[in-house]
This record gives sequence, structure tokens and C-alpha cells, in this order.
Amino acid sequence: MTTHRERIQACLDGEQTDRAPVALWRHFPVDDQNPETLAAAALHFQSAYDFDIVKVTPASSFAVKDWGVEDEWRGDSEGSRKYIRRAIQHPRDWESLGELTLSAPHLAAQLECLRLIRKGLGADTPLIQTIFNPMSQAKNLAGNEMLLEHLREHPEAVMKGLETIALTTKKFIEAAMEIGIDGIFYAVQHAQKEFFTLDEYKKFALPFDKKTLEPAKDLWCNMIHLHGKDVHFSLANELKFQIVNWHDRETYPSLTEARELFKDMTLCGGLRQDSLVFEDQHQIKKDAADAIQQTQGSRFILGTGCVTHITAAHGNLMAARKSVEC
Repeated sequence: MTTHRERIQACLDGEQTDRAPVALWRHFPVDDQNPETLAAAALHFQSAYDFDIVKVTPASSFAVKDWGVEDEWRGDSEGSRKYIRRAIQHPRDWESLGELTLSAPHLAAQLECLRLIRKGLGADTPLIQTIFNPMSQAKNLAGNEMLLEHLREHPEAVMKGLETIALTTKKFIEAAMEIGIDGIFYAVQHAQKEFFTLDEYKKFALPFDKKTLEPAKDLWCNMIHLHGKDVHFSLANELKFQIVNWHDRETYPSLTEARELFKDMTLCGGLRQDSLVFEDQHQIKKDAADAIQQTQGSRFILGTGCVTHITAAHGNLMAARKSVEC
């Protein structure tokens, strides 16, 4: 296997690969406020570590800024920005939310970022774009507490807003596909028992996930990220993704359990976010070896359960990359 694309395609097909694929990704605060600097940062990161997938990680606000939210960088170790102004204040605001066009400044900027990365990356490395699902975007528009309150008291209004978000996001995915992405990284933050039962998630969120994802079914390298603890893991299979990523070192299921649950799905994980910051290279290699053993190296991509902290040591990132070559 001579290219990252060949290795990932073989991995997804359940074929034997020359080594386990590996992919880490991170935020680039400050750089993520401009398409040119975000593209340059993403390409430089890939040049340094030569991962098998390039996952583009813009600020979460890229999808909602054109609706009027504001955020700022305050030094979060994951690279996330703090929301300082929300677009939703009252239940009626969900109903007045207008569908965005692709010429909206922040959506257009992210599409331009993808063009630059695709051009600089070439065709031999899979490129996937982060997509926050409609419920996650709704959280960013209103704040999580207000979103859940409105869903309890004014569900029809919120669901009208979710419909608008889904239609806008669907158009964005279609435009990204025209640029040449290989898949999407679909971030789901509310499929946790803390927020919804499985039946509640299927009622309030799943219909809009399915609408959003309609065009992505034609992509070959889609990854779903189930964020948090006590997640409704069965959704990974219901939404028909090729790859599932979750906090496997912190919550059910473990990699071993997930392999038994979904034999035909590629698993991505095995490394703790905190270990890349606080542990040494020996521990990184130990965790990587354990993860490969849990999955027998089949349909497995070494990665973290979420974004790599921006404070992760270079040596630890390099240890993760080289661990698959031993």
C-alpha cells in the first residue's frame, strides 16, 4: 500500500493492511478565523505527522455565525471558543430562523478553506469535513440549557428551527462534496443519557440527522463522533456510517465490546486525550498496542476519543504516529 487512501479503503473493506491506520486532529484557535490560515495550519499539521486521514476542524461557530452568534478565543485547552452572544432568546426565534445560502460569509469561508486544503493535500489522502449535527448547532445558537427548556415547553417551535438548520447543513455538505471531500465527520453531542433517552433522541433529533445526511450517503469515508459518556451507541449503526469514533477509554463500549456489537463497522479510537498531554511516549505506545490488540488490527483506525488538545506534546503525537509501525 503506497497511499493513505489505499490503506483507509482497505481498512474499511475489512482487508488486511500493511499497518493500522492512524489519524489525529485538533483545533487551530486564531487560525480558524480565516480560511487561508486554517487551511495552512491543517496542511502544516499533516505535513508534520503524515496521518492517514485529514479531518478539518474549524471552530464550531462556523456553522452558526451567519445566524448572528458571536464567540471569542479564551485559551481553552481543546482549542474551542467561548460563545458570548446567542442568536436564540425566545421560543419564537426558532420559527423565524431563516435558511442560509452558501454565499453567507462564514459558510462560504469554510468552503474556500476546503478548496485550499484539497488543492494542497492532493488526491491520495482522504479529506473529511466536520459537520455539527442540527441539534449541536441548535445548542450553539441558544445555549444547551435554553435549548432543552424550549424543547420541553415549545417542541414544535424548536423542531421548525431544526428543520431550517438541517436544510442549510444539507446544502453545505453538497457544496463540500463538489469540492472533493471524501467524507464528513458528523459530530453528535446529545446522544447521551444525560440529555435524552434513546426514544427522545429518535423523536427530536434523528429525523433531522437523516435529512442532513442524505447527500453524504454517496461518500465513502464518513465518520460519526458520538460525544460524551453513556452514549446511545446503536445510533452509529442506524445512521449507516463507515467509521465510528467515541470516548472508548472513558465510557461504554470498549473497543472489544464495540467490535462484538458491530463487526462490519470500522472503529476509531484507543488513545486518551489527556494521555497525549500528561503521559509520556511509552504510555502512548502502550495504549496504541492495547487498542490494536483489542481489535485484532481489523477495521480499526488509531485515534483519540475526541479532538487532540492543543497542548499535546509533539513527542507524544509523533509516538502515536510511529506506534502503528512497530
